[in-house]
Amino acid sequence: LKQVFNKDKTFRPKRKFEPGTQRFVLHKRAQASLNSGMDLKAAVQLPSGEDQNDWVAVHVVDFFNRINLIYGTICEFCTEKTCPVMSGGSRYEYWWQDDVKYKKPTPLPAPQYMNLLMDWIEVQINNENIFPTSVGKCKEE
Repeated sequence: LKQVFNKDKTFRPKRKFEPGTQRFVLHKRAQASLNSGMDLKAAVQLPSGEDQNDWVAVHVVDFFNRINLIYGTICEFCTEKTCPVMSGGSRYEYWWQDDVKYKKPTPLPAPQYMNLLMDWIEVQINNENIFPTSVGKCKEE
């Protein structure tokens, strides 16, 4: 069981914030509040004096890292044979469309869908127009 829940086992490399940046400090603040046992609503509330876009970006990247970790624990058990459909139970089936290779919604096996989804999210996170990384250096660390 310890092998399944190994915190270092991920589907993709963990996204990190550059030390010394404001987002790095915000990430550390978010981590501290989430690990302190305080209520979730207070943990995600914008700290006074901080930029809302930076705060949201920190949480988006953190969420991506957590989903990546969770998927990393199950990806070897969910193969195209064992998970032929990307679904959310019996009522929902997810089809992939990216307007490049898949111009129309297309049913895919869950692992293929997840690979495409994680690739797409990573492209969004790395897009400087959406998540600029050239924020100012932090005054306090």
